[in-house]
Amino acid sequence: MYTAKHEIDLFLTPHLHMMRFNHINKVLILSVAFLPLLGLYGCGELASPQKATNVDLSQVTVVLGDQVGGTRALVEAANALEGVPYKYKWASFQGAAPLFEALRVGAVDTAPAGDLPVLAAAVGKTPLKILATKVGKGEGLGIIVHADSPIKGVADLKGKTVVVSSARGSVSQYQLYGALEEVGLKRTDVTVKFVLPTDASAAFSSKSIEVWATFDPYFYVAQQNGGRVLRDGQGINSGLSLITASDKALADPGKRAAIADFLKRLNKASDWAIANPDGYAQVYAKLSRLPLNTSKSITQRSARELRPVSDDDIRALQTVADRSYKDQILPAQIEVRSITDQSIWTK
Repeated sequence: MYTAKHEIDLFLTPHLHMMRFNHINKVLILSVAFLPLLGLYGCGELASPQKATNVDLSQVTVVLGDQVGGTRALVEAANALEGVPYKYKWASFQGAAPLFEALRVGAVDTAPAGDLPVLAAAVGKTPLKILATKVGKGEGLGIIVHADSPIKGVADLKGKTVVVSSARGSVSQYQLYGALEEVGLKRTDVTVKFVLPTDASAAFSSKSIEVWATFDPYFYVAQQNGGRVLRDGQGINSGLSLITASDKALADPGKRAAIADFLKRLNKASDWAIANPDGYAQVYAKLSRLPLNTSKSITQRSARELRPVSDDDIRALQTVADRSYKDQILPAQIEVRSITDQSIWTK
């Protein structure tokens, strides 16, 4: 039987090793990744996964991709992977772009991300399927400036440079373009630069960046450090967070069975987090070394019900895909249903 203490982390992004990060960046990335599983809180017993025909799950290893340790923190807080019959490893990245590059080359089997990064990865020929969704409200991302900035609203961005994290095709790029359209500005009215979030966070803290479009936890930490929000993602972004897996992993009977079990456990962990917000925040604070009040705000935003992909989700994602193609965020159109697997897991 494989237990949590056997877990190891894979770091495939060289940016994580740069020494010019400030303290906040270090605790967001490195401490979440290297602290051992706490196992402090339980989410109850889970049924054993249905074993694929002629598959010995004790011989199966899945690599669970993650962004800034967020999924891992949730799983650890709920102690959701205790007693799994398969082996697992965590691979944490600072943003969706390097995570999906790892998925593309087979370095990870699963990847959680927002709607547009998933669509961008699929358009970029990363063979994947969407397996499950969470629905948020869009308050976990937005456009932020310094408190003393002369920029008072989105309309004042005309002629400005906006740094977007993490790369072309991010949820922040979609949010920025939607905010510009709201006030009658064109995409060409601003200069957009793409910077990975840890680099951007350090630059924003030193005031080398004037305007930053980003997402949690970077977004909330920037607010706590005095940043002023021009516009968040509510009413612009779909609010959908997605769990995906590579086609290669899903084609492997053993990995498919393990991923199906992981989804069920992640679902129970999500339910546990909703029911135990203080416990979830306390564990997140210990893992991230962020203040408890900061952790509570971040976890309240992320504690959402995990569910199978619904037809409504597919329609919402198709709207994002079509608009992103129209806005030239995505270089090609994509049919969302063709990259969705609704059969692997149901609650």
